Amino acid sequence: MSPNFHIAYRFLTAKKRAMLMSLSCTVLGVGLFILTQATTSGFEEFFIKTILGTDGAIRIEDKFQDTLRVMSASAGTDFEVSQRDGVKYIEGVEEPKALIKELKNFSNVIAAAPVLRGSVQIRSSFKNETAQIFGIEIDEQLRVSDLGKQVIGGSGALARFRENEAGAIVGRVLADRLQLEVGNSIQVVIGSELTRLRVTTIFETGVQDIDKVRLYVHMSQARSILKKPTGVSFVQVSVFDRDRAPQTAAHIQWVLHHHAVAWQVREKTWLETFYALKLSSAITVSIFTLIAGLAMFNTLAMIVLEKTKDIAILRSMGYERSDITRIFLWQAVIVLLVGAVVGCLVGAGTTYAVSHLPLHLTGIFKTDTFQVYWSPWHYLAAVTTAAIMVMIASLFPARRAARFEPGDIVRGTAQ
Repeated sequence: MSPNFHIAYRFLTAKKRAMLMSLSCTVLGVGLFILTQATTSGFEEFFIKTILGTDGAIRIEDKFQDTLRVMSASAGTDFEVSQRDGVKYIEGVEEPKALIKELKNFSNVIAAAPVLRGSVQIRSSFKNETAQIFGIEIDEQLRVSDLGKQVIGGSGALARFRENEAGAIVGRVLADRLQLEVGNSIQVVIGSELTRLRVTTIFETGVQDIDKVRLYVHMSQARSILKKPTGVSFVQVSVFDRDRAPQTAAHIQWVLHHHAVAWQVREKTWLETFYALKLSSAITVSIFTLIAGLAMFNTLAMIVLEKTKDIAILRSMGYERSDITRIFLWQAVIVLLVGAVVGCLVGAGTTYAVSHLPLHLTGIFKTDTFQVYWSPWHYLAAVTTAAIMVMIASLFPARRAARFEPGDIVRGTAQ
C-alpha cells in the first residue's frame, strides 16, 4: 500500500458518516442506472423479436423501373441529355419463385416466403369485421416467422391447417370480436363473392394491430378469393444479422430492382420511442450520481478544512503539492471503486428480481413478466457516469488542499 493511499484512507475513515453518504449515493446511482437501462432495453428487445417473428427482417415488394427524361441540349442539334426523373413502381412481386431463388445468393438471407395480401369482410354468426387476408405457403412461412410458436395448439393445430385446404388461422383479437372458436366456419366476402372457410386454429402475437385484422389462409385459397392467379403482394425475408438488415435491403433493391424495406425503417417510430425512454431514464437516474458527486465534494471540502494542520505537517515532511492532490483524489477513487462494485451488484440483483415480477401486458407485444436485457454496456455506462461525476466533484477540493503552504497554515492565513 502506497503512503498516499494509506493517508487517503485514514482521512476518509475519519469522516465515516459523510463517507457513507457519498458511498450510498454512488451505489444508488449505479444500481438504478443499470436497472432502468436493463428494463427499457428489455422491452425494446422483446418488441423487436416480436416484430421480426411476425413480419420478418425485410419485406420485398413493388418492382420498380427507372424513368428517363430526355431534353434537347440546344435547338437545331442532335445532342441530347438523359436525366433521371425518378422511378416507376409496379405493384407487387410478379415472379416470386424467381425472386426467392435469387435471394439465396445473398449471404445475410436465411429464408424467404411469398405472401398474398388483400382486404376482405369476415362474417360470423354474430357480426362482420374488416380484415386482412394473408395467403401463405405454410412451410416457407414457418421458416421466416414465429407463426409456429404463435398459434394456439402448436404443431397439432398447424397439422389441421395443412390438411384443410379451406382452413384459416385467425388472430386472437379478431376471433374474440367475432366470437369464433376452433372448428367454427366463417364467410369471406369481397364485393358479391363469398367464400366459406373453417377456423383450424387461432394465433396471438401480442401486437393488437396485427391480431385484430390478420387472417392466414393457404396461398391457393387466397388466389381464388382475391382473383389473383399470379404474383404476390410481397416476399418476407429473415436474415442472420438483423442489424445489417438495412444494408442487405439496399443491396437487394439495387440488384433485384424491387423495393426492399428493412424492419428498422418499418418500425422507426417505435424504435425512436424506445430510444427516448432509455435516454430520459438515463438522464433522470444520473441525478443520483450527480448527488453522489455533490456529496463527495462536501465530504472532501470538510476534510480539507479539518485536516489543514495535517496537510501542513505533510508539506513540512517533504510532500509536494502533487502528493497532496493525489491523497485527496485517492479518497474519491476509494469511494468510487467501492460504490461501483456494490452498485453493480445491487443493479444485477434488482434486475434479476424485477425480471421475475408478474406483468400482464398486451398492445405492442404480449408478456406476463417484466422484460430485462442483460448487457455489459449498461454496467460500463453506469460506472463511467459515476466516475465522471465523482472525479469532477473531487478535483476542486484536491487542488485547494494542494495550494496550502505550511507557513500560512501555522500563521492562520491559509485560504
